[in-house]
Amino acid sequence: MFDSLSGKLESAFKNIKGDGRLTEVNIAQSIKEIRRALVGADVNYKIAKEFTDKIKDQALGTRNVLKAVKPGELMVKIVMEEMTALMGGTAEGINLNGNPSVILIAGLQGSGKTTFSGKLAKYLKAKKNKKPLLVACDVYRPAAIDQLGVLGEQIGVPVYKEVGNNNPVEIAQNALVHASEEKYDVVIVDTAGRLAIDEHMMDEISKIKKGIEPDETLFVVDSMTGQDAVNTAAAFNEVIDYNGVVLTKLDGDSRGGAALSVKYTVGKPIKFISTGEKLDALDMFYPERMAQRILGMGDIISFVERAQDQYDEVEAKKLEKKIKKNKFDFNDFLKQIEQIKKMGDLKSLMGMIPGMNKMTKNLDVDDSAFDKVESIIFSMTPDERRNPELLNMSRKRRISNGCGRDIHEINMFIKQFDQMRKMMKMMSKGNNMQNMMQNLQQQGGPKF
Repeated sequence: MFDSLSGKLESAFKNIKGDGRLTEVNIAQSIKEIRRALVGADVNYKIAKEFTDKIKDQALGTRNVLKAVKPGELMVKIVMEEMTALMGGTAEGINLNGNPSVILIAGLQGSGKTTFSGKLAKYLKAKKNKKPLLVACDVYRPAAIDQLGVLGEQIGVPVYKEVGNNNPVEIAQNALVHASEEKYDVVIVDTAGRLAIDEHMMDEISKIKKGIEPDETLFVVDSMTGQDAVNTAAAFNEVIDYNGVVLTKLDGDSRGGAALSVKYTVGKPIKFISTGEKLDALDMFYPERMAQRILGMGDIISFVERAQDQYDEVEAKKLEKKIKKNKFDFNDFLKQIEQIKKMGDLKSLMGMIPGMNKMTKNLDVDDSAFDKVESIIFSMTPDERRNPELLNMSRKRRISNGCGRDIHEINMFIKQFDQMRKMMKMMSKGNNMQNMMQNLQQQGGPKF
């Protein structure tokens, strides 16, 4: 995420890190590089110019005041604060005060609008303890109705649809009546998208909004389209005056222009970001956390929040007892892999850990990284998974044949697994599993 921008900004700070203090010369050099990096990230030149002018004023104003702070660190601090402000300053939640709360979803075709509707339903059901209803109002694309139905089935959320009815306003209004009767507390209305902005589309979405008077209207944009996404967001806002923006496909955006520009251009906050195809790959947007990630500082708070969602205290205590007795086995290892997968895609998770993004920027890291390990374990018998000590050379050869991996790979994995068991046992003597999670929390995460 934003790899190109992060790398260029890091280069801009190098001009200052070696100097003893901030000067007009090194500030000017750094500002020039930062502006160039932003324009390269598809940020409008006017925005980039205004942003860097603010940084310059801040740097010149503090260069003789904060002498105890290293010049490079001071410049990073100033950039982070201004970048946070540019993206909205503080996180803005979603309005759920209606009875039921009505959320209207708008956007162009291909922006990830329907998938986001499913993700939002799952998010509200799992994290806000809501009873959502999805509404299929894309009457032009039967595949969209089917897609929403599949998503609803996967997350256990019903989908309201009227096959044969080509009036989306009527469908949405009927859905609200149905939601009230069946006691749904959130209604998410997925509307039709188009390949481009057109008068008919704008007129239709405007009529739907007037017809159902939503508590929240969200505009979904594909962040990979950069400045085009921002321009589209501005055009839609003039017609439907939405409440917030959703950026999808953020994991594939190496530039970052949309995230940095949309609040400034449209005046509406980014409320959610989507970073993958998985239905739980949805997060609230926190400007400060995003600024930290762009500047290579990671986002340990979001990482701990993801871990919290998968953290089971009862299971953790059982696991702790097994580790202390050196009984951690391959079945336990598979469970840990499954929990990591549920936290999100690996590339996104690594970007949350400070310094990890730089280490893995040239690596093609995804969930398939676990495939080799899983294939080895799945080729073991139940007894072997429970008792790693049973694995003699004969058994290893059979496992090698079963998973199609070289015997050297089998030996290497088992050796690493054994080393991991020993390390976990040593750690458990001085610190139990719950305390380990609390230690992560103290770095800025929420209380468990």
